[in-house]
Amino acid sequence: MKSVPVKVVAENGAKTGQAPEKLNLLGLDRKGLEGLFAEMGEKPFRASQILKWVHARGVTNFDDMTDLSKSLRAKLAEMAEVRVPEPVMDQESTDGTRKWLLQLDGSNAIEAVLIPEKSRETLCISSQVGCALECTFCSTGYQGFNRNLSTAEIIGQLWYVWRMLEKEGTGRQVTNVVFMGMGEPLLNFKNVVPASELMKDDHAYGLSKRRVTLSTSGVIPYLDKLTEVSDISLAVSLHAPNDALRDELVPINKKHPIADLLAACRRYIADKPHRSITWEYVMLDGVNDSDDHARQLARLLKGIPSKVNLIPFNPFPEAPYERSSDERIRAFSNILSNAGLVSTTRKTRGDDIDGACGQLVGKVADRTRRRQKRAEREQATQP
Repeated sequence: MKSVPVKVVAENGAKTGQAPEKLNLLGLDRKGLEGLFAEMGEKPFRASQILKWVHARGVTNFDDMTDLSKSLRAKLAEMAEVRVPEPVMDQESTDGTRKWLLQLDGSNAIEAVLIPEKSRETLCISSQVGCALECTFCSTGYQGFNRNLSTAEIIGQLWYVWRMLEKEGTGRQVTNVVFMGMGEPLLNFKNVVPASELMKDDHAYGLSKRRVTLSTSGVIPYLDKLTEVSDISLAVSLHAPNDALRDELVPINKKHPIADLLAACRRYIADKPHRSITWEYVMLDGVNDSDDHARQLARLLKGIPSKVNLIPFNPFPEAPYERSSDERIRAFSNILSNAGLVSTTRKTRGDDIDGACGQLVGKVADRTRRRQKRAEREQATQP
């Protein structure tokens, strides 16, 4: 494992670590750029040009955008900029997993993780500073919540990692993006959707809809809105086969119970042929990992095109759980497979740098005072 503080250098004229005084073009998808250029009296094709320069080529200095007229470049330089997240830490695991800490403002930072595999490079990105939800097995939830990320801050994670890999010249390239980092993506719907559109745009990153995955705990109103506007892949943090247990592990279940969540998931894939839902299920020793839990889960998902991703729990300080044994996970998976479900067990990656699933913490100026409230509750229960 290595951990390297990053010397911040603004590449191609990009400004980092400054207050957003100008419009950040990094956060505008094709539709947003076309609207901007319409207001400026320019043709819609200008959007494609900017997408290519900023995202495909990584150029952030308007003077270098040579197929734009000098007058247009001057206008853009006056009212806009391309501002990227500020890297402050770069850590690499013994298994090749790599994690960056990216500074957003004076008090908040987020984490992004690159997971290398034989046939792909998956970037796990964040959508919020902290998390508004309080899933009991996730360290991000323990940090509290500060704010949503802007579209520029979301896509900026991909922009930065893409540029770093290019600069290092190893031939590696991001092939998949998963919204599985800090935060609940659907609670930042208005910024996550345009970011995902940028990822798919052929003039930006050109990722297919199957290679961009949004993971949600089940915010049903926004899941239904996503059904109307997006076709990216969907992963659902289920983690329990019944409402009583899920109420405990994923508290949002009290508002959006399992039956309603399953119905929303069916609606999401109804008009998407050959698509399925990935169900994420963290394996907690003695909590949700029994044979009976596996049989309940198999019955619950019957008839839904599904893939169940079993996730060995990744410990963190203050965590009240232990990881299920390998033997127990195999037995659980076998029951699902015998019931006709596709079941895989996620390989733990990057846990030596706290980069594994459920371990991302970043730096959160917690306006929810979640840690303080938890400490007060614990103190009140002591004899």
